[in-house]
Parts: sequence; C-alpha cells; structure tokens
Amino acid sequence: MLMQLDFSSEVPIYRQIRDQIVLCIAGGYLLAGDKLPTVRALANETGVNVMTISKAYLLLKQEGYIATERRGGTVVAGCTAAISTDETLAGLRLAAASTKLAGLSRDEWLKLCGTAYDGL
Repeated sequence: MLMQLDFSSEVPIYRQIRDQIVLCIAGGYLLAGDKLPTVRALANETGVNVMTISKAYLLLKQEGYIATERRGGTVVAGCTAAISTDETLAGLRLAAASTKLAGLSRDEWLKLCGTAYDGL
C-alpha cells in the first residue's frame, strides 16, 4: 500500500494514514474484505513507528472502516462507517470556514465539494 505522508505537515501522521485509507475505500481502490498490510509491514514500508500505525488502525476500526479478523488480519469492513451526521457536519463546517477565510465564495465552495466528491 503506497502512502504519501507529509512529515512537515501539521496533520499528525496517524491522521494522514487514516485519511488516505478512507479515501482509498471511498474511491473503490479498497473493497470490502480486502486485506490491509499488518501494522508492522506498513510501519516498515512507510518508515513510521509501529505505534503510529496502530493508532491509525484503531481509529479506522472505531469508525467502522476496518475490522480485525481473528485469523484473517485486518480487512476493509463490509458495512458503512459508523460516522454520525453531527461529525460529518462538523467536519464540513470546518472545511467551509477555512475556504471562506481563504476568500472563496459559496458557489466556488460548492463547486469544489462537487469536484472532490466526483473524484472519489
């Protein structure tokens, strides 16, 4: 699994890993039942501490994106993630606030949202 991590970003590495896996699932690059690399294998591949990978996997598991099978390892979950509407709205509000402060109009924001959604 190829990860593009920005070690100079203010976004924590575990969050970058989580976000990239969510994008792969949403984009159809990872399907229900697909096996993810072990924590140790992904740590070796990315050069990231094992605990950082574990934290990302734990977050993904809590959100319902992945599941750990006793003998099958970590796989993409077959059901939709357990994210609430309130959490989604909070994330969208934060992104909208950032774009508004950057000077984008409402129409530009909506166009960007459509482009982002279509790009999955």
